[in-house]
Amino acid sequence: MFVSHNKIKRMEFVDRIREKQRLNELLNGNNSSFVIIRGRRRVGKSTLIGRILQDGDVYFEADRTSCFNQMRQLSDIISAKVPGFSDAVYNNWKALFTNLNFRTAERFTLCLDEFPYLVEGDPSLPSVIQGLLDDKKNPLKYNLILCGSSQQMMYNLAHEESSPLYGRNDSDMNIKPISISFMSAALNLSPIETVENYSVFGGVPRYWKLREQSRDLRDAIMTHIMSDMGALYEEPHHLFKDDIRDTVKTFTIMSFVGNGCHRLSEIAGRCNEPATNLSRPLAKLVDLGFLEREVPFGETLKSSKKSLYQIADPFMSFYYRFTSRCRSYIELGRKEPIEKMLDREFNDFCAHWWEHICRDAVTGCSIDGILFKKASRWWGKIGSERAESQDVELDVVAESTDGTAVLIGECKWTEQENGRLLTDRLEKVASDLPFTKGKRIIVKLFLKSHPIDDVGNALLPEDVLNLTI
Repeated sequence: MFVSHNKIKRMEFVDRIREKQRLNELLNGNNSSFVIIRGRRRVGKSTLIGRILQDGDVYFEADRTSCFNQMRQLSDIISAKVPGFSDAVYNNWKALFTNLNFRTAERFTLCLDEFPYLVEGDPSLPSVIQGLLDDKKNPLKYNLILCGSSQQMMYNLAHEESSPLYGRNDSDMNIKPISISFMSAALNLSPIETVENYSVFGGVPRYWKLREQSRDLRDAIMTHIMSDMGALYEEPHHLFKDDIRDTVKTFTIMSFVGNGCHRLSEIAGRCNEPATNLSRPLAKLVDLGFLEREVPFGETLKSSKKSLYQIADPFMSFYYRFTSRCRSYIELGRKEPIEKMLDREFNDFCAHWWEHICRDAVTGCSIDGILFKKASRWWGKIGSERAESQDVELDVVAESTDGTAVLIGECKWTEQENGRLLTDRLEKVASDLPFTKGKRIIVKLFLKSHPIDDVGNALLPEDVLNLTI
């Protein structure tokens, strides 16, 4: 645990292949394009844009100053491309954008990053842009990219019917965390180290950059997360501030979920509130990608009464499992109790994310020549009679795309597991499951290391990572 045998190399720009290709198609097409780019903070939106923009394009990052100051700053930046553009004084956004369109001789790209800050200063700005896009007499001559980290607002720009920009964008690009398959190469980690590092930092490029500054995972955790001087010590505050007003309730919910309360009734009981009061904040956290609502394999979110809430992001999961519990120690600079907690609980924490990684790896992939649909967990009772029924939890369940086979898998993040014993137990359970009747059952073990008494059905970290590519 926490031991790195490889020297971390300087991280390079990885992944974003599909996003780069799509942006290049739009920005170099026959007509001007209007693109919305959204996603949580630190996910690499600005870095992606920087890789796409060329000499002659204009990039402007807004801040929380007045709209008149923003217009002045933007006109100064445009002047580097259009000499004398800032000589005029712009009293409104329409004048600035219209003049830019008038003086544009050849197409370029204008990117307005942190667009929500501009709207804070002037809520009419989306309507101004609508007018530019709808002007048939003077069509827009330049590409326009709007980018921002307020996920709710940026989503509403493209998808809310009352939005002035509804239906006008050529692409709504939701930038998501990077797949674990790129982490191993980016940070020069072994497969086991990759799983452990991903369990802490997830797929967020900014976190990977911080990780590469440390000699090993333990040092990275203690320096950046479990220290009041760490770059990520207050990270949830920064992630929530753009989209959530009631941060107290949000922190409370996330803390309870991160420490084992997964049912709505349990969360409500801990919050000392009726469950109906939590429906909206829980739904918002799901929409923003901080929580996920999970139901057993074969059931739907709409109809199932067995839904569980889980933290959807590895870093946030780590933060609420460890950092929030250790704040008193951290503020006092007491490292020993923190390190003992990590030694005691970290493997169990990694085991949770190992399951998640394995389900993602199975989804949409071929195993033993069979292509599988989305993989899920399953929990419930099995047994033909009431007295014989038993509670069962399965880590990985997936049906083949042709409906003829079901994969049943168990995930273990421990050493020296017995492959034959695990397989025999799974086969026995699988025969009593309600959704395996008449179907071929494929039993797989997802293990940290080679099992003893191996029966040839184990997938190790290197095998799982290869499936995610």
